[in-house]
Amino acid sequence: MKVVTFGEIMLRLAPFGNLRFFQESALEATFGGGEANVAVSLSFFGYDAAFVTKVPDNAIGQAAISELRKHGVNTTYIAKGGDRLGIYYLEKGMSVRASNVIYDRANSSISKASEKDFNWHQIFDNVNWFHFTGITPALSDDLANILILALKIAKEKGIKVSCDLNYRKKLWSTEKAKKVMSKLMQYVDVLIANEEDAEKVFGIKAKNADISKGKIERESFVDVAKQLVEKFNFEAVAISLRESISASLNNWGGMLYVKDKAYFSKTHNINILDRVGGGDSFCAGLIYGLNEFKDYQEVIEFAAAASALKQTIEGDFNLTTVDEVKTLIKTDGSGRIQR
Repeated sequence: MKVVTFGEIMLRLAPFGNLRFFQESALEATFGGGEANVAVSLSFFGYDAAFVTKVPDNAIGQAAISELRKHGVNTTYIAKGGDRLGIYYLEKGMSVRASNVIYDRANSSISKASEKDFNWHQIFDNVNWFHFTGITPALSDDLANILILALKIAKEKGIKVSCDLNYRKKLWSTEKAKKVMSKLMQYVDVLIANEEDAEKVFGIKAKNADISKGKIERESFVDVAKQLVEKFNFEAVAISLRESISASLNNWGGMLYVKDKAYFSKTHNINILDRVGGGDSFCAGLIYGLNEFKDYQEVIEFAAAASALKQTIEGDFNLTTVDEVKTLIKTDGSGRIQR
């Protein structure tokens, strides 16, 4: 199975543990980003996963490439150029203190990319699946146009396309997001969202869910999925379901709506170590499940379990295997030592 993802990889700078920004002088430097996270996760699941982006032709850009290669990701089609790698600062929350993300990604190499940086006909040779998120077209109008070109070629080649709406209010307005993302949806087969995305981007709201209070009435999301399918003719819609008890304790699950039927995963009670990348690991688990399992219940159980595990792992990447995900599905999540 050959998968391509396209987006931005960033340098992640974070205080160790749950310290506040500069409570101590040191920051931990790692790498991450929505589509890169999906590629790493799929590589751990045994897929041939390629990540496409543009990074500066310097030591920082090369370090990002090397990190991806370390995890088995194909970096052949990464373009080099531009002035800088985007950075994000993460302060992880605890209990009643929420996490905080500060972006420093203006004028990053990928945001300045042009069509000539990517040969999509070559990139998509023998590819089965293409994945992107709503973060990428939010970075620049040029990137949105590059993405449209990539999607047109992907559909010409019969490649399945998935999109994680991944709305980021710090990157663009809801009005701009709706305008741009609506144009892209005609090329998408599988849409992934969370409890906020459909409302923020398309104005489609779960009628009985109070997002601000972390309250979820699961069945109301079936109606949201139906509306999305009716509006854009998706083959499937997946929605991650997070009930935030606190920054440290969440109930986590997912719903898959396909062929006019909804499938809900069991709920995982997670003590959060690092929630960044939770949605990306859900996407990767869904892509894997849709390609490997015939039972849609099995698909959503795999996606939800994969993302639950990720949130117990430090960093952006979900460093778990298929067997580990299947073990969580089969067990009660007690965390007993596997001997």
